[in-house]
Amino acid sequence: MAELHPFHSPRIHGFVRVGAATPVVHVADPAANAEEHLKLICKAGEAGVELLVFPELSLSAYAIDDLHLQSALLDAVEVQLPTLAQAAGEAGLAVVVGAPLRHGDRLLNCAVLLAGGQIVGAVPKTYLPNYREYYEKRWFSSGDDIGAETLRVSGADSWIGTRLLFQAEDRQGFLVGLEICEDFWSPLPPSTRQALAGARILCNLSASNIVIGKAEERAMLCASQSARAMGAYVFAASGWGESTTDLAWDGQATIHELGARLATGERFSLENHLTVADIDVDRIGLERMRTGTFADCARRELDDEGFVRLDFRVRPTASASALVRPLDRFPFVPDDPARLDQDCFEAFNIQVQGLMRRMKATRSERIVLGVSGGLDSTQALLVACTAFDRLGLPRTSILGFTLPGFATSAGTKSNALALMQALGVTGAEIDIRPAAERMLKDIGHPYADGKPVHDVTFENVQAGLRTDYLFRLANQNQAFVLGTGDLSELALGWATYGVGDHMSHYNVNGGVAKTLIRHLIRWVAVRPEMLEAAPILHAILDTEISPELVPAVDGRLQSTEATVGPYALNDFFLFHITRYGLVPSKVAYLAYQAWGDGTRGHWPAHHPEADRVAYDLVTIKGWLRRFLIRFFQTSQFKRSALPNGPKVVTGGSLSPRGDWRAPSDGTARAWLDELDANVPDD
Repeated sequence: MAELHPFHSPRIHGFVRVGAATPVVHVADPAANAEEHLKLICKAGEAGVELLVFPELSLSAYAIDDLHLQSALLDAVEVQLPTLAQAAGEAGLAVVVGAPLRHGDRLLNCAVLLAGGQIVGAVPKTYLPNYREYYEKRWFSSGDDIGAETLRVSGADSWIGTRLLFQAEDRQGFLVGLEICEDFWSPLPPSTRQALAGARILCNLSASNIVIGKAEERAMLCASQSARAMGAYVFAASGWGESTTDLAWDGQATIHELGARLATGERFSLENHLTVADIDVDRIGLERMRTGTFADCARRELDDEGFVRLDFRVRPTASASALVRPLDRFPFVPDDPARLDQDCFEAFNIQVQGLMRRMKATRSERIVLGVSGGLDSTQALLVACTAFDRLGLPRTSILGFTLPGFATSAGTKSNALALMQALGVTGAEIDIRPAAERMLKDIGHPYADGKPVHDVTFENVQAGLRTDYLFRLANQNQAFVLGTGDLSELALGWATYGVGDHMSHYNVNGGVAKTLIRHLIRWVAVRPEMLEAAPILHAILDTEISPELVPAVDGRLQSTEATVGPYALNDFFLFHITRYGLVPSKVAYLAYQAWGDGTRGHWPAHHPEADRVAYDLVTIKGWLRRFLIRFFQTSQFKRSALPNGPKVVTGGSLSPRGDWRAPSDGTARAWLDELDANVPDD
């Protein structure tokens, strides 16, 4: 079997595979606990894990009360550390275990990082709970006054302190901070300053007994800390085998990144198990860089004492494997039905309120829009109807025009007319062909002499006339023109500049990706007030996307996606490039992981079976190349002169007054060179 290109390794693209370990616990038996650790270390190594996190006091067990103060037990814990460090080195990963460690005349509850056969360092617990069922101050001292000191453990010198961070050698961004259980229940967790000091992976070794509702609270804290600290948060809690003299344990394990849950483990399991996910440390770094508040906060909150970074080693090779983390095929359309319903509700209402406010500001009671029978104009018309309903204005004051040209199909025209009738708006038809023929003749275009020349001039004469008519109709009717072009078309420059579909008085779709518009129409179609229009809406959804400017060839209509690429891929590219600033090779890798196998992963609710397709890497690379040229090199001048419209999606808008500012005379060379250098052709 041929060896796969390094491109197929998650590690190459800035991912770190982490695991939260939930071992079977043996009460006050470090040797038996070490055996369970060894099993999980071996299993994690085989799974490609690079950082493995065990629960709090995992070597001794947590609920052993005064046994923590027995020298025999403490000696037994230290005996196991070199063995586990050696196992970690052989497996090629870093392992974080929980251990009670003596430091001078104090006993500290520690998180100990082991890697490369070495005890790299230990971080003591800062906040010791001593309320309700907790009594930790009876046995342990807080380590809050220990910054970075020498620790003598297992016969060798190491480091201990609350100001230690752990950096993987030759792995930019693989920087780890450690805290223990109660630490992250405090108002200011130690991991907050660890993150400000550069740690991108924050780990919590927890015992945390279970009571009703506590698992949800822990997950909330993990999610919120990963979001606020702009990092990843790995949480591992004690499970089966801990003493149930007075408490119970569920072994909760979760992995979060930037507020999103990547993985969660089985609770109340009776066996050892791992919870594994790939953390994108590269994306975390980019998010911190683009959010200036993070750096400002770091300068304000970090003192001059600073943090000490200790190096550790993990496996030197980068093996190919499937990505282990949730990855939406459609970044603008979530897979979860409840979340999709919420997103559609919010997106639609953002559009509606944007239009309502513009109408109030301009004291307008009429709008004009072109209704083609396609997706974008349909969505704009649905938004307009709702806005008029809420403003108490008659829908008849919505003036919709279908403007057939040389290639307008009977199907789209009939859908447009039927939709306007079903929605109760004022609909009319204006045939632009006579005006187009006159213009083509006046400028001396070959088509006027009967030659089948269907070039960009032929197309834009029609597109420009449609918009020209709409603006003059708006003047005549004391109205304004409602734009229909969407975010995806703006990214690709798929709009006729100036007096064309590029321009309007206000555009409600400019912040909505094409893939989301499909689902917004589906969402509206099932609403009770849309009962009459629903069949037409579904017919529009089933119509191929086409500008209908060039006559059909051999019965085949002009296809937008055949020219610019599948919108599913283009929206994927757009999101990851503009939202996070990822390099093209990583975007290609993520696209291949998301789209390489149509049978793997989840699809959004109600996504048609026929559209559940797959794309190979060659196809992805080809369309990404075209996207990069269109986005970075040829289309910015159109985005620099956009009409107003509301920002809708988290991926951002392309308005020069909002999320995206770029030169109109730029080049795509840097992005194309990176794509060619790092993405294989097969």
